Amino acid sequence: MIYPHMTDIASRVYNHTFKLDPIIRSIIDTDIYKLLMLQTIWKEYKDVPVTFSLINRTKSVRLAEEIDQAELIAQLDHARTIKLTNKEYIWLAGNTFYGKERLFTEEFLSWFRDYTLPEYQLTVEDGQFRIDFSGSWADVTLWEIPVLAIISELRSRAAMSEVGRFELDVLYARAKARMWEKVVRLKALPDLKIADFGTRRRHGFLWQRWCIAAMKEGLPDAFIGTSNVLLAMELDLNAIGTNAHELPMVHATMANDDEQLLQSPYGVLQSWQRTYDGNLLIVLPDTFGTSNFLKNAPDWVADWSGFRIDSKDPIEGGEELISWWQEKGQNPKDKLLIFSDGLDVDTIEKVYNRFNDRVRLSFGWGTHLTNDFRDCAPRMNEQLKAISLVCKVTEANGKPTVKLSDNLEKATGPKAEIERYQQLFGDKDIGRIAVEV
Repeated sequence: MIYPHMTDIASRVYNHTFKLDPIIRSIIDTDIYKLLMLQTIWKEYKDVPVTFSLINRTKSVRLAEEIDQAELIAQLDHARTIKLTNKEYIWLAGNTFYGKERLFTEEFLSWFRDYTLPEYQLTVEDGQFRIDFSGSWADVTLWEIPVLAIISELRSRAAMSEVGRFELDVLYARAKARMWEKVVRLKALPDLKIADFGTRRRHGFLWQRWCIAAMKEGLPDAFIGTSNVLLAMELDLNAIGTNAHELPMVHATMANDDEQLLQSPYGVLQSWQRTYDGNLLIVLPDTFGTSNFLKNAPDWVADWSGFRIDSKDPIEGGEELISWWQEKGQNPKDKLLIFSDGLDVDTIEKVYNRFNDRVRLSFGWGTHLTNDFRDCAPRMNEQLKAISLVCKVTEANGKPTVKLSDNLEKATGPKAEIERYQQLFGDKDIGRIAVEV
């Protein structure tokens, strides 16, 4: 298979001849789950006031000392100038997603056609960039992916800024060889289903594109698509994704008392199914702890198509879901289990061997697909190592938002609010595991 438009990455990185080399060049250089969520937010919660904030969970990396602030501002400002193109509009309106035509309504796309990213607030605190995005939920939510991609790629560029042409060539040759070795290992897993989920923390746009093209050629039956909407369009792939933690986090702030708060994770699912059905009915249960979610879930939740295991140990989480489905009279073989947290080939093989043929199994491969340069260039190893960078909703309706997660190392929110949610939802099945990415 030939990809005539594939760029020589080492040359492209080396030849920085433009005044600005934009990292974000399209409003749909984002993950499909953001557009899916945006449509339901636009329909039901358009004007809810929120704030999203950049959070670097890898505290040892002082981003403001690695990345030039003026370059960051230039990239963020450029991203704010981008609008949906006619080609992109036609593709979103006419493409089939999850077997459905016109998944995005004409009314939504007409609004989105004129959309641009809103203003932001940037300061530096203790060597870290603090970037906040405040406004109505429908306006602000799309900042999440571009700000993460911009920070990640600027960090890569800074690490390689003084590197010569041939050293760059060797660096990418090693990274390509490592990537292909992973493809070869994955090819040995019959009936594997795997998608690219690597936009947020990618080494760079061109590298993500190369990795996706390599997966498409090397795993033609196993590779089911990418979460990146632009690359799905350009490479003729399925756009894969569902929803994220921001929905239950914001919905929780709408509760007027503790009972409403306890029921809020299920209310947000009801909102979702007013817009979507079928294979888009995927539950993300860990916002306030998976075990508690399952214990209190209404019976109708078991009728949904599947679950995505995020922060829980994948084996433990998968077994818990299978037992829960069986208790609810469901056949696990009819259900979809998606694994997506910090995956690499070792974990994928382990989970595949445990659950293949017991459920409909799928993997969303993220950071270790699109940003794995470990030991590819020893003198740049630390600078090129992927970090745990997120952009989370931190306030909604004038209240702080909270995410407990199945791993308290990923918890977000003020300490007092986290403790209040722990007391209310329970935390006996929530652990602490060091976060790598």
